[in-house]
Amino acid sequence: MIGDKVTATRVIRTVLPAEAETVAALHARARATYYPDGIPDDGTDWSAAWSAAIERPEGHVLCVVEQGRIVGLASFRTPEGAPADTVRLFQFHVDPDRWGRGVGTALHAACVEEWQADGKRTAVLDVHVDNRRAQSFYAGRGWLPDPDDPPTEGDHHLNLRFSVTGE
Repeated sequence: MIGDKVTATRVIRTVLPAEAETVAALHARARATYYPDGIPDDGTDWSAAWSAAIERPEGHVLCVVEQGRIVGLASFRTPEGAPADTVRLFQFHVDPDRWGRGVGTALHAACVEEWQADGKRTAVLDVHVDNRRAQSFYAGRGWLPDPDDPPTEGDHHLNLRFSVTGE
């Protein structure tokens, strides 16, 4: 695991178990921006889901902290059945009031650094089809449509792939 990244205004570190509710609230604020009719209620207890992700031994949940407040988060791990050199970015969110301030760029760079340190070669993710802002963000960092996992009819997500090694 990489150490804390500290700059004059922000820290990137591992999320603590006690911060699950704070992370779930940030997640909800970010998701609300790309669901025009409101976030669908699928019955998920997001605080519990984030607690599980934070406490998962093989998982990583990083956050960006500015002025004592979590303003960005990323959750990733190698999914079951995937090659050991593949990592899935399950969640990546920046608080909407911090968009355009470099939070996402710094967090993405920290993720890539961690993936490289862990010997990962490929990263994958899915992004909601209506989340054009995220799609643009990922494209700007080298994420491409995953040729091994094309979207299917009626799918609400696009599958993207990133070469951690730059190949």
